[in-house]
Formats: sequence, structure tokens, C-alpha cells
Amino acid sequence: MKVRTEQKRDSIVEIAIGLFAEMGYEGASMNELARRAGGSKGTIYGYFPSKEALFEAVVRATATNHLAEAVRALPADIDTRESLESALRRFAERVLVGTMDGDRGLAVYRMIVAEAGRSDVGQLFYASGPRECMEALAKLLAVAMDRGLLRKADPRVTALHFISLATAENTERLYQRSPARLTPAQVRQMVKRAVVVFFAGAEAR
Repeated sequence: MKVRTEQKRDSIVEIAIGLFAEMGYEGASMNELARRAGGSKGTIYGYFPSKEALFEAVVRATATNHLAEAVRALPADIDTRESLESALRRFAERVLVGTMDGDRGLAVYRMIVAEAGRSDVGQLFYASGPRECMEALAKLLAVAMDRGLLRKADPRVTALHFISLATAENTERLYQRSPARLTPAQVRQMVKRAVVVFFAGAEAR
């Protein structure tokens, strides 16, 4: 029964991915989801108590699940520039893993950007993974600053700068109709270049 229940939940999320990508957050309705899933709204609410909870599950499945991997990859402490650089590379590569997953994550992300000015969908997205990711990185960068590896600054702002650098080369793919998937080798090179630029500006002198 448990396996069947998990399969049904996964099936609902899979159908909801297409629905949100097609109709947007505000346009998607639980009635339409129930119709496409071949059940009732009551069944849907049995798995997800609200549309927000369903959307969070969709986001985690397509756009932010890999961020938990990135957070787990961060060490609690670092004591050399080499260990910091290695940690940042592993972290950024895992953050960018989501860019290699094909069209689904990209479609949901585009929907989030489009809806953010009309609803709380952007905040729901941020709370589903990016916030924890950013906070974990800022905590590590604060340690690096205390160790004298990075110049003193606001750790959160420095974390934002690093994430922006790590994702900079991927941004143009948002504007392409069907961007080619990135290979692991491409991701590693993108991250390598981002880390070089980061240390050029943030390393303690």
C-alpha cells in the first residue's frame, strides 16, 4: 500500500509539472489537475493540503532538489585557500546540476519568473530550497573570512555574488527556445571560471 501511495503522489506531481508549466501558477487549478489525474479534488488534497504545497513539491522535483545535495557537500570548516576553492567548486557544480536535467526544470523556472510579479510564487520557490542553500554558503564564507581567507564583507552578499558568478554563463539559456543540455565537462569549466573571478575579487589581500 505504501509503494502504491508513493506512486500516486509521484504521478500527481508529474501531471502538475506539466499543468503549471502550461498554465502558470495562477492559471492552474486543482479541478483541472484532478481531471488530468483521473480522480477527484479530494484525492489530490489527500496528498497535498493546498495548491502551495503541491507547487513546492513540483519545484523540489524539477528545480531545487539538487540544492540539498549542494548544501550537504559544504564542509563545516575550512582552513586553507585550497580547501575553500575545492568546497566552492563542489558546491557550484551541484547547484548547476539542475541545468542538465532537460526542459522540465527550465519550464518551471520560467513560469516562476513570469508569475513572481503577480503572486507569491517567487517566495514559495525561494523558500523551497534556494534560501537554505544561500544561508549555508554564507555560513561557510563567514568562516573563511574569520580565517583570513576572504576579505571581510557581508557573508550573505558575498554568497549572492558567488552564486551569480557560478550561474552567469547559464543565464542566456533562459532566453533560448530549446537550449542544449549542458555536459558535466561544460559545467566544470563554467564553475572553474567563476571560482577564478570570485577569488580575484574576494580573496583577502
